[in-house]
Amino acid sequence: MGNARARSALRLDRRGLAVAPTPVIAMLLGLSTPANAQAIPWSRDEISAPWNAQRIFEPTTPPDLTDPDSREEIPPEDLPVRQRQHPGYEPVGIRAGSWMFNPSMITGGFFDSNVFSSSNAKRSDLAAVFEPSLRAHTLWERHGIDLKLDTQSTVYKENSSLNQTNASLKGNAWIDIAHDLALLTNFQVAHLNEGVGSLNSPANAIAPTPYNLLSGDVTLRKQFNRLTTSVGFRTDSYDFGSTRAQDGTVINQDARDGQIYSLHGRIDYAISSVLGVFSGVEGNQRDIRGLPGHTLDSQGYRTLTGVTVGLGNLVTGELGVGYVQQRFVDPTIGTVDGPSYRAQLTWRPTRLLDVHVKAEQLVTQTSVTSATGVLANAVQVGLDYELRRNVIVSLGAGYETDRFFGQLRKDNVTTSDARVKYLLNRFSSISAYYQFTARSSDVPVFSYDKHRVGLNVTAQF
Repeated sequence: MGNARARSALRLDRRGLAVAPTPVIAMLLGLSTPANAQAIPWSRDEISAPWNAQRIFEPTTPPDLTDPDSREEIPPEDLPVRQRQHPGYEPVGIRAGSWMFNPSMITGGFFDSNVFSSSNAKRSDLAAVFEPSLRAHTLWERHGIDLKLDTQSTVYKENSSLNQTNASLKGNAWIDIAHDLALLTNFQVAHLNEGVGSLNSPANAIAPTPYNLLSGDVTLRKQFNRLTTSVGFRTDSYDFGSTRAQDGTVINQDARDGQIYSLHGRIDYAISSVLGVFSGVEGNQRDIRGLPGHTLDSQGYRTLTGVTVGLGNLVTGELGVGYVQQRFVDPTIGTVDGPSYRAQLTWRPTRLLDVHVKAEQLVTQTSVTSATGVLANAVQVGLDYELRRNVIVSLGAGYETDRFFGQLRKDNVTTSDARVKYLLNRFSSISAYYQFTARSSDVPVFSYDKHRVGLNVTAQF
């Protein structure tokens, strides 16, 4: 089945719609990872065309300009370490007509040294994690739909206020209007929880903050030989609930309710099969309620222009520079602007090792005890090593600075992550991980550090 996936991805690439082969079961780390402490999530999921048209600041893979009839199948060892599926370890799936279904179940647990992400009252605890999921995708030659339904529950042994359950339905769809023209869509409907210790979580909260998310994107993508263009519209709607403080009082989070609308476009030009140039722009309107007298409404844009590199299996990714501006209605926040950048590269010195580097800057907002804007800068480095065909070792580290506008505060966040995944067979796997997070803030109450050690067992079909 792994070779079949590669053939499918290659067929789509010949028509200009390369869809990255995605493992049904990734090594999930429970519901809360070091990313929840950061404005810029820690993610090494590779995005290839056409999905970069909807996430326009993600890398684009240069097109294969060779004769389609002479191209060979992509062997598993030439795929990224975390994406490859060797024969005997790929999920089987359940086929029903032109649909394929892949159910899975993750069970596990972890130890957290500082469950409340507190600066002075550290409490440790054990927690159990349960995560059933179902992926359904079409096997059509043209067009396609990919859906995933999942729930994640975390139950703590001693601190039941931290218990949480997330549920999400998300999907992608693409319609081939012509061989060089496609309509791309994605959506997500979810009930989620923002963990204690995240950038937005109140410092004295003892429970996660629940919220409902409704998001969608529609993008039109057109190719003109070596030139590829896309334009699209995205909307995200947030509805936050309340959390509780240490003294039992309710902390209302309605100030974070609102909608974000964005219009985006991107142009790529392939100079050769290994080098390209791109330019992307995204404008947004953020209608966020904020606190009384301190709205978080803002308008802004972000632009990036740079180069795309695809030196075979050696180096792939993008380097871009540009400008970012976010103008807040609240005069105490004002305008956050300046030069911007984004770099994401993968270096594969051998077929067994992938080294990832990511650096990025963005502007966001937060509302806890005051309404503020945030300028975040992050550098992240990670590696994936195929110790054996069924044993993957992953290491990572990140450093982020968060500068607050409208509040005298600056934070530094340091994270590290180590994981080992052992594939027993195509039906099961075991993964173990260690995570460390440290936030150092000018406002001491927001400073904390924590260690987390966990083990997951995955059953899949």
